[in-house]
Amino acid sequence: MLKIIFYLKSGKDNKKGESPIFARVSYNQKSTTMATGKYILKERWKFTNNLRNVLKIEKEKVLKSRLDLLQLNIEKKFNEMTKEGLDISLQLLKNEFTGKTKIVIKTKEVSILEVIDKYIKYFTKKVEVNERSETSLQKYKRSKELLITFMKKYYKIEDLPVGEVSSAFIYNLESFLKYESEYKGKIGIQNNSVVKYMRMYKTCCKHNIKMGIIEKNPFNIYDGKINTKDAVFLTQKELDTIENKKLSFKRLEKVRDIFLFSCYTGYAPVDALNLTSRNIFQDSNDELWILANRTKTEIRANVPLLPPALKIINKYKNQQIGLIPRISNQKMNAYLKEIADLCEIDKNLTWYVSRHTFATTVTLANGVRIENVSSMLGHTNIKQTQHYAKVLDENVMTDMSKLKQKYA
Repeated sequence: MLKIIFYLKSGKDNKKGESPIFARVSYNQKSTTMATGKYILKERWKFTNNLRNVLKIEKEKVLKSRLDLLQLNIEKKFNEMTKEGLDISLQLLKNEFTGKTKIVIKTKEVSILEVIDKYIKYFTKKVEVNERSETSLQKYKRSKELLITFMKKYYKIEDLPVGEVSSAFIYNLESFLKYESEYKGKIGIQNNSVVKYMRMYKTCCKHNIKMGIIEKNPFNIYDGKINTKDAVFLTQKELDTIENKKLSFKRLEKVRDIFLFSCYTGYAPVDALNLTSRNIFQDSNDELWILANRTKTEIRANVPLLPPALKIINKYKNQQIGLIPRISNQKMNAYLKEIADLCEIDKNLTWYVSRHTFATTVTLANGVRIENVSSMLGHTNIKQTQHYAKVLDENVMTDMSKLKQKYA
């Protein structure tokens, strides 16, 4: 709220002994002062309670009306700037009334939805050249839909200037996502997904800062944390069971092969499906490698081609464009549950379990250094990989239980 106070400035008296009247203009915990060009004796200023009492002297009545008019004009100009969506600058207000310069009209501040739209447009270009996945793009579009729903429900607005995105707005948004958002009949979103959505908004703003569109990122204040859960992975015994199981249906056999390919290469589903013969490289020692960038992070993830993975590649060679058959993530996970039942594996078997199995059972459990595992997984930092090292305690206990029985 704009606040204007008139006061006397000592040490600047004129020849008549009158002190100059100054105005202090305050807004958003900032203030500036400006001379009014008017003077009054200190005694009269105090006697009239800063010209607030009923005035009898005509000169003081005129002085009071001049100060009231100045205050009215300042407030009027402030309201005009607010309606036009201009940056509120006390210095510009001061310059306007001291005659130094006229207010420079700035373009209307970009809105939060415009910020997201600009990033989605940029992200779409990356998807078109296979630098990012279509799935990730859909998540950004979903984040926009959620934000629109939130603003309509909580604030009865269609959009909001980025500069007006407050901490209360951000944490109300988080609460809405967690407990009130609705999708396909389900109310609320789990914590980790909420944190990822909030980080998406932050990423959109960060991109617009780089492009010079906005100056500050309102989502920097957000401090939500991902709840780390133990990654589901297969033990060597479970992996062998799936690999050796005789399956009656071709569709299950194909899904099993795709799953095992990811178990022995560590590639995420979207990356595994994008691999072609052009990604296979033979080094100077005649060893075969798969060379590719991770779609999610654009980090290079080069993996030596292990015999089981090479066997699967040869099995489906020249049957499709990629190294392995294509299948939707939804169908893949549905068939994997069927395979888990047939193999009597009591785990929630999904395509991503294969990547976790590569990180734990196939590599770390067999003595591959964590730095090399991190590189093959295409992780941006080794902390992501250290999570897999922790869950290996389960493997240690399984192996040590045999030893305990021996010494019992």
